Amino acid sequence: MKARTSHRLAGFGTSIFTEMTRLAVSHGAVNLGQGFPDFPAPDFIKDAARAAIAADHNQYAPAPGLLRLREIIAQRFSSRHGVGVDPEREVTVTAGATEALFDAIQAIVDPGDEVVVFEPFYDSYLPGIAMAGGVPKVVTLRPPDWSFDPQELARAFGRRTKLVIVNTPHNPTGKVFTAGELDAIGALAQAHDALVLSDEVYGEIVFPGAVHVPMASRPGMWERTITVDSLGKTFSVTGWKIGWAIAPAEVSAALRGVHQFVTFCNGTPFQEAAAEALIVADRTHALDDLRAAYVGRRERLRTILNDAGLATLAVDGAYFLLAEIGRLPFDHDVAFCRYLTTEVGVAAIPPSAFYLDPRDAPRLARFCFAKSETTLTAAAARLSRLPR
Repeated sequence: MKARTSHRLAGFGTSIFTEMTRLAVSHGAVNLGQGFPDFPAPDFIKDAARAAIAADHNQYAPAPGLLRLREIIAQRFSSRHGVGVDPEREVTVTAGATEALFDAIQAIVDPGDEVVVFEPFYDSYLPGIAMAGGVPKVVTLRPPDWSFDPQELARAFGRRTKLVIVNTPHNPTGKVFTAGELDAIGALAQAHDALVLSDEVYGEIVFPGAVHVPMASRPGMWERTITVDSLGKTFSVTGWKIGWAIAPAEVSAALRGVHQFVTFCNGTPFQEAAAEALIVADRTHALDDLRAAYVGRRERLRTILNDAGLATLAVDGAYFLLAEIGRLPFDHDVAFCRYLTTEVGVAAIPPSAFYLDPRDAPRLARFCFAKSETTLTAAAARLSRLPR
């Protein structure tokens, strides 16, 4: 009998986020695993969505996205980073950042092309590379500061290198790549005529002492960078799935060629609301308030984990903490996270899911602090039962 499903799906399995969320639901666990806020989105963005629906902005949007939204995205990027962006040809609105990442990989990578990717990595990168027929070349970030070896990075590049994927601020480590690190990556990309796919969805969630630097703003990198961002993390509307890609016109055209056959276009009222939200955020203190609130949540969860005997690593951005679990009697992080969910009642994510070879992962667990005080208090009560 012929295989009924595509060989491209072989080995993908179920996402670790789906698995741990299902386990959390079935055991009534407090979910500190999947990275979504459980507190309300700001009123101004919800009001904007309601207004857009009431005004009958309910039909198909243009495939590249509403021009008003693309103009605002282009203007914000240009004014912040000194890089001119053409909203007509260089901004594409997608179904969240995940679609933008997938579209970009499919638009650039041919079978046999090599893609440099840093591990631990967000879990959609490798399936996107595999579906394009690409070959991942992994460079490892190492704790506690999640630095990379420049020589290891240089060895990852070769004559078949087509793309480099960078994620800053980084999920799951909270690392914010420095300008110097980005320049080292950029120099190799230029030397090997490779493009860079820069995943910057946590760009607004950066803590004091760190600065988010877009790869496209570095010398010589605008013409070879695809910058991916989204609305969901910043405004606590992950379910809206409004993301975008900023790239030079030629690359954007290729990305749009994929996008038109993946989602074609995305929710019109949510795009209208996204445009309004970005305007409001820039003329108020909304983003400063967001960062201050996340600093408070980060420190609250850090205290909870430390009190439970789980020492945490420093983070400069995003909304995750990694905690050390080496002292506990578990063979690997998956066993610990399953135990924590089913027996203690708190869900976390095993970072080994973000490694090419899970055996290379350090003994850590990832916890999300984009949670309400009620959720964090409930987690604290349960984690206090963790054996010391």
